Amino acid sequence: MSRCKLCGILVVLFVVVSAVLPCGLGAEPQGKLVMFHAGSLSVPLEAMEKAFEAKYPKVDLLREPSGSQKAARKVSELQKPCDIMASADYKVIDKLLVPDFGDWNVRFATNQLVLCYTDQSRYADEVNAENWYQILQKKEVSWGHSDPNLDPCGYRSLMVVQLAAKYYKDPELYDKLIANRPQENVRPKSVELISLLQTGNMDYAWEYLSVAVQHGLKYITLPDEINLGNYAYDDQYAEAVVRVTGKEPGTFMDIKGKSCTYGVTLIKDAPNREAAVAFLAYMLDPEGGLKVLKEMGQPPFVPCRVPTEAMKAKLPEELKDLAVVKN
Repeated sequence: MSRCKLCGILVVLFVVVSAVLPCGLGAEPQGKLVMFHAGSLSVPLEAMEKAFEAKYPKVDLLREPSGSQKAARKVSELQKPCDIMASADYKVIDKLLVPDFGDWNVRFATNQLVLCYTDQSRYADEVNAENWYQILQKKEVSWGHSDPNLDPCGYRSLMVVQLAAKYYKDPELYDKLIANRPQENVRPKSVELISLLQTGNMDYAWEYLSVAVQHGLKYITLPDEINLGNYAYDDQYAEAVVRVTGKEPGTFMDIKGKSCTYGVTLIKDAPNREAAVAFLAYMLDPEGGLKVLKEMGQPPFVPCRVPTEAMKAKLPEELKDLAVVKN
């Protein structure tokens, strides 16, 4: 066989193989991977980022933490390029992203609200699960929460206070507590309150249990009836309702209380879908990202959950074995 003919055969074989395997054998994800996520996920996602990039060194995970509603609106309103969005409240994804910007919503973890403080906080030696609401009414005490229009922890904080009014049988408790919380103590996202606590500029702040554990804060755990951490009380939690800004500018929507459940979705027009699916396969793995969450004080769903068979069918093949159909 002539050398020229051999070269021609090799070229044809290369073209055929390339057509069948466009990414080539052994191809791996690469490039920039953009993720918008709830601020309360910052610490575990930092650990996941390091582990994932060690496995896939050609990928650069770029994370943008914020309040969950703000993260969703970066996609739905600002049209910012994004691959993955993870929310501290799965309902944010349902309301603002599905079906226009995402096909599915995987519920992967839970949390609960706690009242955080430090040794510097006024009445730090006295506050407990029985008297916290009395402490927060004292004029000299400074307390705050995140913005309910931007961050689920914000409206969940207000829900806890609403539920506390019923639990402690004091119909005026909500109004009395809010009256002692100046507007400047409402911050864009819950993690911003941590620095105010640590510097002594705020005495108490509402946070997720996982955030309190990750940042070494002191905290008061509340009864399951009001902490939004036990799905068995979802009917009772639903009695709390907070009005927040809606999907379109100038509109509003009422959000009912429900146990804290985190959700994640792949954006439909993800610029780096291959890397995004690879990261989600790691994040939702019981021996990967879910293990990181558990170690950092945030109980994961193992396996993760989707509400319907129809939604599960829309998951990428790499993720289908990591989720079950369960409300």
